Amino acid sequence: MSLHSLAAQGFSAAADAYERGRPDYPPQAIEILTDALRLHAGRVLLDLGAGTGKMTRLLVSSGVRLIAVEPVEEMRQKLAGATPGLEILDGVAEAIPLPDASVDAVIAAQSFHWFHADLALPEIHRVLRPEGRVALVWNMRDTGVAWVARLSEILDRHGREAPHYRGFAWRADLSTSPLFEPVAEREVSHTQELDAEGLAERAASISYIAALPTAERLAVLREVRQLAAEHPDLRGRPTFAFPYRTVVAIYACRTMR
Repeated sequence: MSLHSLAAQGFSAAADAYERGRPDYPPQAIEILTDALRLHAGRVLLDLGAGTGKMTRLLVSSGVRLIAVEPVEEMRQKLAGATPGLEILDGVAEAIPLPDASVDAVIAAQSFHWFHADLALPEIHRVLRPEGRVALVWNMRDTGVAWVARLSEILDRHGREAPHYRGFAWRADLSTSPLFEPVAEREVSHTQELDAEGLAERAASISYIAALPTAERLAVLREVRQLAAEHPDLRGRPTFAFPYRTVVAIYACRTMR
């Protein structure tokens, strides 16, 4: 399987912006993952579509053996710099470069929408040990906040070819799979402190924005900066909180092998 062209083009160009502009994950979400996936020394955890390691680095202290799979070379370079000594593999979710039943848990943080679920879910099931679990994690922009809704309108004019899940539509892929069953789902609030340039970096980190022709991409970023300068909730503020709804969904392997 090859990587989606927008991911390959966009993330190779946007690795720096991704590292600077994307949020991390809230401590409460990490606690949920640590407990639900039973992360401790002696366990093996696969971070699938690890990106620059925004999630990966938060799990190092759990003591698990971490393996990161990331298909974009520029993202792997950032990941290696952020987590020295980490085992990092080039690969995609549809063809995971690991043996059968070799990991105890899998995390897909902000990456599952890029997977071909019909191919990726059997692969995830294949590499998981019996009683293994998979966690999907999303930092979802809180569009109940007026200026975030306006930002989403600016961004959503682009990237119609990029794979998206609207709301919680990803649940359908798991609920129709005979390989997994739901265990738990939790949502916690999260914020990212930004200034106007940070908001522009956040926009620039999106694959389909990074992949735009230069003039069009710069026009989008100007519009984002203008939003920060003129929106009544942001105008005149040196920094502001970007609100997210962080969703953690845990699924367990069904014991059919």
